[in-house]
Amino acid sequence: MKTIKLPILLLIIPLMMQLSCHSGGDKKEVTYHQDQGEIFTTGYHIKYAYSRSLKEEIVAELERFDRSLNPFRENSIITKVNRNEPVIPDSFFMEVFNKSMEVSRKTGGKFDITVSPLINAWGFGFQHMDSITPEIIDSLKSFVGYEKITADKNGYIVKTDPRVTLNMSAIAKGYACDVIGHLLESYGVDNYMVEIGGEITARGVNDKGECWRIGVDKPIDDTTGMQHELQVILSLCDKAMATSGNYRNYYIRDGKKYAHTIDPHSGYPSQQDILGASVIADDCMTADAYATAFMAMGIEKSKETAKEVPELDYYFIYEMPDGTLGSVYSDGFEQFFTQN
Repeated sequence: MKTIKLPILLLIIPLMMQLSCHSGGDKKEVTYHQDQGEIFTTGYHIKYAYSRSLKEEIVAELERFDRSLNPFRENSIITKVNRNEPVIPDSFFMEVFNKSMEVSRKTGGKFDITVSPLINAWGFGFQHMDSITPEIIDSLKSFVGYEKITADKNGYIVKTDPRVTLNMSAIAKGYACDVIGHLLESYGVDNYMVEIGGEITARGVNDKGECWRIGVDKPIDDTTGMQHELQVILSLCDKAMATSGNYRNYYIRDGKKYAHTIDPHSGYPSQQDILGASVIADDCMTADAYATAFMAMGIEKSKETAKEVPELDYYFIYEMPDGTLGSVYSDGFEQFFTQN
């Protein structure tokens, strides 16, 4: 169930706006700060209004998060779980695990954090595609499936097969946005925007006193990722958004285009009709998980599922028979459109 995140253009001019507030009778100058860095091999950009930079605190929190959920880190909690070592997961791990199980159930298993063996078999860029056989897929599917993992009453992760491995990258970046948002709020920050790998949590207003403005790229067949044209500009206040898409990462075989989303049910690349799925929710972890799942579900099943999750709004981009782009979105999504 691997997906590639669409580039998100943040239409926020990093001007420094001077505000003032009072604390204990002392006047403090509040400035919009901008921090950036890298986590999970992707970049992050954070803007917030506060009396000083909180970069050290942000970096420390992201490091703590990384020690829990990075499957490529030697001694992270998730790595120990994958090696079947006895370890009690921390709150980061369990928040993501529980939400993953919830979304897996609601999407009929189209979202699945155990799908890594299939992703690895196909290889990055589908470099192993010529060696994949139905027998290999069937063998791997025997230990893929969210129903093969549970958490017992003591907090340990229990597997029905020791070969089951977890990878939460399809939801972790969204949750990391929420985690940093909670950190900022613990310092009394009301106005902030956290973007990690294209996923966004926005609260309050930007330095112009307006809702945060976010641009979503138009689907263009460009595997370099260098070409950008806006599909839509959105205005976010006190919401989170995640976007998943396949159109920049695909391969063509026998004249047919295959996307980089692996369907957990079939074990093969998904051939659904959605080119890009943007989901808005109250928290970014939820938005991230459903944006990923919808890419493997297709438009009609995604619309049906979204009706059962009232807090979700969606915007799907798809290719019409004549090769032009079409879009469909939930009724509630209209409130986020902006013309400027």
